Amino acid sequence: MLTAEFWVAVAFVAFLAIVWKVGGFGMMTGGLDTRAKRVRHELDEARRLREEAAAVLDDYKRRRAQAEKDAEAIVASAREEAERLAAEGQARLNDFVARRTKSAESKIAQAEVQAAAQVRAAAADAAVRVSETILRERLQGAAAQDLLRASLGDVKSRLSA
Repeated sequence: MLTAEFWVAVAFVAFLAIVWKVGGFGMMTGGLDTRAKRVRHELDEARRLREEAAAVLDDYKRRRAQAEKDAEAIVASAREEAERLAAEGQARLNDFVARRTKSAESKIAQAEVQAAAQVRAAAADAAVRVSETILRERLQGAAAQDLLRASLGDVKSRLSA
């Protein structure tokens, strides 16, 4: 009974009795309870933070989806506006070309009319001069002069018309 193990067991029991008498077990359980409360509080805080992070993530996903929809709407609107402007520009260009063509055709027609009038006038003047020369050479006297004047006036009026 006086072995070393016996004295170690007696010392251990005495130590436990002293710790119990001093209130060591209460302090240990109190410390463990305090630590458990702190761990529980940290777990609750971590759960709350995780829920907040999930809410922020959901909000981010919702905002990203909305931004993508808005971007698609903006692109579609820009595309429609570009098509409308291109069509409007094409219409303006076609109108401009049509007006220029009509103006050019009108100027060409006027030039043709003027050229025809100038050719007729030149032909009439040439015919009058030739007729006058021929009649002077063949006809002589006052009667010839009167006939010449009447004929030339008649030729001029017919060629001018």
